[in-house]
Amino acid sequence: MVNKVTTATIIGLEAYEVSVETDIQNGLPSFSVVGLPDTAVNEARDRVRSAIKNSCFSFPNRKIVVNLAPADLKKVGTSFDLPIAIGILLEENVLDSGLIENYAFIGELSLNGSLRGIKGVLPLVLGLKKIGITDVIVPIENVKEAALIEDINVYGAECLGDVVNHFIESKLPVCKTDPKLYLNNSSNLFEYDFKNVKGQQKAKRALEIAAAGGHNLIMMGSPGSGKTLMAKCFASILPPLEISEALELTKIYSISGLLPKETPLMANRPFRAVHHTASANGIIGGGSNPMPGEITLAHRGVLFLDEMVEFPRNVLEVLRQPLEDGEIVISRAKHSVKYPAKFMLLGAMNPCPCGYKGDKEKMCTCSEFMINRYLSKLSGPLLDRIDLLVNVPRLTAKELLNIHDSAESSEIIRKRVIMARQIQALRYKDLSILTNAELNSELIKKYCVIDQKSQLLLKDAILKFGISGRKYDRILKLARTIADLDGVQNIEQSHIMQALQYKMFDL
Repeated sequence: MVNKVTTATIIGLEAYEVSVETDIQNGLPSFSVVGLPDTAVNEARDRVRSAIKNSCFSFPNRKIVVNLAPADLKKVGTSFDLPIAIGILLEENVLDSGLIENYAFIGELSLNGSLRGIKGVLPLVLGLKKIGITDVIVPIENVKEAALIEDINVYGAECLGDVVNHFIESKLPVCKTDPKLYLNNSSNLFEYDFKNVKGQQKAKRALEIAAAGGHNLIMMGSPGSGKTLMAKCFASILPPLEISEALELTKIYSISGLLPKETPLMANRPFRAVHHTASANGIIGGGSNPMPGEITLAHRGVLFLDEMVEFPRNVLEVLRQPLEDGEIVISRAKHSVKYPAKFMLLGAMNPCPCGYKGDKEKMCTCSEFMINRYLSKLSGPLLDRIDLLVNVPRLTAKELLNIHDSAESSEIIRKRVIMARQIQALRYKDLSILTNAELNSELIKKYCVIDQKSQLLLKDAILKFGISGRKYDRILKLARTIADLDGVQNIEQSHIMQALQYKMFDL
């Protein structure tokens, strides 16, 4: 008789049901796994054999065939160890098939029978819930993460013996995890604070606008002007994650194996600082079994490119489509996967190779040709996708020596950002967007209405600066965010002027 045990596999961010079919027949002792298993799944044969024996159960000395159905779906990872072992124990009558109805099993087995944690538990359990599974057994290491999903009973087991005893002697306790316990609602936990940044009021205002509306920003200035420091402080003014955003991020980090061990939930918005030696595949993701790249790991957070023009041009160009669409599609011969990529791009750069073009204290030593070649890595289409461009000048001697200068703290700025985000959340509550930066052309017409004076101002700007259609839309979205920060419903002429000030800065 063939027994079936339910589990799941992950492709991209989605989980797909897999039935582990086990058949044991008389014949020469063998153990084969079929159904497009990868190397890790094939190696489950040795782990399962040793785990069953070391858990004081008998292992059949016959021909064992395990089929992972559907057979045309690629099976990756070590999470199939436990369901394969359960299938063999069902064949050996250690367990009854009626007991495991509506159960699913996930976990990697050690040779001694203990269960080890795996990657991607949250999306696996979420996928199993969608197909009607009511109970799932996972390694104890993953139980808090799995228990974030509501309306499904999650049990944590330390070893194979615990799983068997769950059905024969005493049930394992059901675990529940409240995601609200892990979400951070304070900026006091961040290492860098804007209160320690002297001067640079214009750049700070630009960062506040970017955080409030989810906009992309580039800071340009001479070395030592504070660009990198302000970028590090930027994380402290970002609004707290909503529960839906936290769960979405946790899925990504769980699959990537980057979820912190001390917490089952991503509690803060990600801030990914990427070195300029990163490859295009490292940024967008990839591999034979495609994994998320930096832009997906920065989803609902920040991707920071320090010394932005030092990145290869092809690496910068791959950002264009994700910045526009908010997602990345990785295509392979047999399948393609889609990852979310709604991130804020934060860049810092020098104005020229020596770094002192326009500096009042040091003279630039670069030729016009060197400067043009240096800045040519930032193409026009990429700059069109940047909402704010801000110049960060060298601090004056007075600003540096004024130790009594009391700058606004990140906590104060963050409160204004949160207020603006709340206005946007209320405005877009019936839509699938969260911030002004996500508005498309149709929604811009609805939510970014401007008066006659503002229209004339924009008309003059279009004629003078040759503004493209994409840049025009981004100016309106930027003005919408500035109005939200001011707490007013309608976009006014002053908001348009401020948006133009940040958008018309020429590299």
